[in-house]
Amino acid sequence: MAVGTVLVTGGTGYIGSFTTLALLQNGYDVVIVDSLYNSSKVAVDRIELICGRRPAFYEVDITDEPALDAVFAKHPEIDSVIHFAALKAVGESGDIPLEYYRVNVGGSISLLRCMEKHNVCNIVFSSSATVYGDATRVPNMIPIPEICPIGPTNTYGRTKVMIENVITDHVEAQRRNNQKAGKPHDQWNGALLRYFNPCGAHPSGIMGEDPQGIPFNLLPLLGKVATGEREKLLVFGDDYGSKDGTAIRDYIHVLDLASGHLAALKYLREHKPGVKAWNLGSGRGSTVFEMIKAFSNVVGRDLAYQVVDRRLGDVLDLTANPALANKELEWKTQLTLEDACADFWRWVENNPRGYRQDPPAEFLEALKVKSA
Repeated sequence: MAVGTVLVTGGTGYIGSFTTLALLQNGYDVVIVDSLYNSSKVAVDRIELICGRRPAFYEVDITDEPALDAVFAKHPEIDSVIHFAALKAVGESGDIPLEYYRVNVGGSISLLRCMEKHNVCNIVFSSSATVYGDATRVPNMIPIPEICPIGPTNTYGRTKVMIENVITDHVEAQRRNNQKAGKPHDQWNGALLRYFNPCGAHPSGIMGEDPQGIPFNLLPLLGKVATGEREKLLVFGDDYGSKDGTAIRDYIHVLDLASGHLAALKYLREHKPGVKAWNLGSGRGSTVFEMIKAFSNVVGRDLAYQVVDRRLGDVLDLTANPALANKELEWKTQLTLEDACADFWRWVENNPRGYRQDPPAEFLEALKVKSA
């Protein structure tokens, strides 16, 4: 019998697919809803290849409440939600803010309404370190703890803050209203997972990040430079107050990030804390130039880059203080930046067309041997 059944919104996306894999490997059943706007249904096949179990999948947009409602109705066994579905590019969010608010905030409200209707009470939300904005504006807040004042510097971050507030208000109201009515009330809970910079791929080499169009994150862009698809990487600013002038980020392997979602869901089920925020990061800050060097070492040659002006909304330092998650969730990162670079290069080098090609036969064979 399954540990539980989790609805994963955005479950064919990068972090969503790895979290789905981790859930299935740990005895959960999974139902995915995803619009496939920036992902591929092939991710479902790769999940099955790796773990031998297949999640249910529905091509549903998070903003389509009737379609979402129909999925809940078809799967009354759903007892929890992990919510990834969102538009996620910081730069783009400033160009089309209304679309970001419509999808990210509006879609989350649709989801919560369906959860209330079907009495699904636990939600783990994919928030972001961007909610903190420029933490260097506050003394002694680097590395960033959860008590750091919220202050996003871009539209994407503002949508995440708004959703955190919506979830908090909704869960607290459900608990309060049920308590007043003399009903059980502590089953309503939310985890707000503020994570830093996900990277890496599955060590098998058959599953990884496969953005449609131009990627926005550093490692996928470096991957395209390494494969020759891009001439060079653009480095946005080398005049920051860091040791080499480039921005500092906390890179976390996607496998570690996925396990953090399971730890948070377990905590909600066992401790019923109401709404609580946790940082998921390694606690290790790396500059852009350090990341270029680490990935170049794995590839075996220097990768071309050009320094250009800073991007609107970017900040100097986003390094996590993950002590609270280490203690309460009994979770911490196991994999290094170097592991992430090696796993990502294995994926990119051997799958230049991502999910639009079959994985290498020797990788599939190695999987069969491992599972035998």
